[in-house]
Amino acid sequence: MQKIISVPYIDQTEQYPTGCESISAVMMLQYLGYDITPEQFIDCFLYKRDFEFHDGYLYGPHPADAFIGSPYNDEKGSYGCYAPVIALAMERAAGEDYRFTARQDVPVETLLEEYIDKDMPVVFWATLNMEPSSLGVTWRLLGRNGEFQWINHQHCVLLVGYDEKQYYFNDPWMNAGCRGYDRKLVEQRYQEMGMQVVTAERKK
Repeated sequence: MQKIISVPYIDQTEQYPTGCESISAVMMLQYLGYDITPEQFIDCFLYKRDFEFHDGYLYGPHPADAFIGSPYNDEKGSYGCYAPVIALAMERAAGEDYRFTARQDVPVETLLEEYIDKDMPVVFWATLNMEPSSLGVTWRLLGRNGEFQWINHQHCVLLVGYDEKQYYFNDPWMNAGCRGYDRKLVEQRYQEMGMQVVTAERKK
């Protein structure tokens, strides 16, 4: 059995090189019927914050609090964000029709049953090309105690389907289109990125 939701595709590579989270969100919003562009989402609804240097130390936000840098920029200092930032931006963009929720630790099979089988895509954190993750740069946190260490190769895609061997995603990187990956490989990379997603439900 194969199930793939037909979702509008947007490529991030040229204009939004670190904007995989925003582009995955906009693909989902367009599928839900919203007339929104990536620029509108990034400029009007996405909370962004840059790094700062104080007394020789690098400070930055937690990626659950803000997008670090700019989705338009692939130079050093632009990283990304986690599910709570995207869920909030999608809520702001969508108004009263849908509820967007940042969730963690939901098995992929549950996402298939609760969303994909009901024709609802899911914003999904994994790694670029499903390559192994590695530990990256560390910074002191703005607005929180402690430090944060970035996970390299972090990537956000839109889960749109499955068959017996693969999960399928609208992958905004390098004009990949709808791309299938081995189930076990996806589950491993999903776990490495904290098993985080953004899901949508229509408000009653």
